[in-house]
Amino acid sequence: MVKTAVVTAGTAGIGLETALGLAGAGFSVTVVGRDPDRGARAVDRINAVNPARPGRFLPADLGSLDQVRALAGRIAAEHAASGDPLTVLVNNVGAMFPRRQTLDGVEASFVVNHLSPYLLTELLLPTLTGGTPSRIVNVTSGAIGLAKKTFDAVEPPGGYYGFHWYGRAKLANLAYTLDLANRLGGTAVSVFAADPGGAATDMTRGTMTDPKIVSPALRLLWPLVRRTFERSTSGPASAAARPSITAATDETLTGRTGLVIGAQAHPVTPPRATTDPRIAQAVRRLSERYAPLTLT
Repeated sequence: MVKTAVVTAGTAGIGLETALGLAGAGFSVTVVGRDPDRGARAVDRINAVNPARPGRFLPADLGSLDQVRALAGRIAAEHAASGDPLTVLVNNVGAMFPRRQTLDGVEASFVVNHLSPYLLTELLLPTLTGGTPSRIVNVTSGAIGLAKKTFDAVEPPGGYYGFHWYGRAKLANLAYTLDLANRLGGTAVSVFAADPGGAATDMTRGTMTDPKIVSPALRLLWPLVRRTFERSTSGPASAAARPSITAATDETLTGRTGLVIGAQAHPVTPPRATTDPRIAQAVRRLSERYAPLTLT
């Protein structure tokens, strides 16, 4: 049986290294991204690893929920036509914004880091459940530790600080991930979160060098904070991809679900807030309101 995988934001950095790891494990890999040139280069590298299972690139701006819907519709239709199962979905997409901005009227960090992977996952559930056993892997972040844990609205009260709002969106997505694992219990669809730790990526080399991404209290300690950032994001993307690859392929995880695979590529205890049913319910309400489950 053909093993297939979709990796979002898979044309560079951790996403590309994840795609290469899956190709090396025998998967036919589709990478999703915005830039066709980067997509073509990614496919060339995937094909060099696994020429027997050619990779492919699908263009989509994952900051647009309409494009996410179109992407889901295309993937679902293609798998229905071919009869091949969708074995693994890796939601690797993530972005941090130094200044507040919106996408289709919704705060951008919440869109990219939670609503986009939430919507793609939910729309592909029939495809994933139709080809079990299958796995969903959502990439999380240690930035959750500095997040506001209130979800009465898409945007929390107070000033905008990109790092904290990124962490809050990742908190929402991890709470959703663990809640989804409970929902899908008994379906042979395993749901995991993967924490890459840190790596030298476009985001860590760019946005995370701006002291205005953190609150004023942390800004006072910026030299220390920045050194911590630099130490924690100095590793290669290939190492940071190991948790995602493990979550997607490790046979010892067969039949298990609802686990967070930490930076050392083994299960770790999730942050307490992500297992709070009140947070999961609040995140579900926001998700259903701002990303209704309709295909275009």
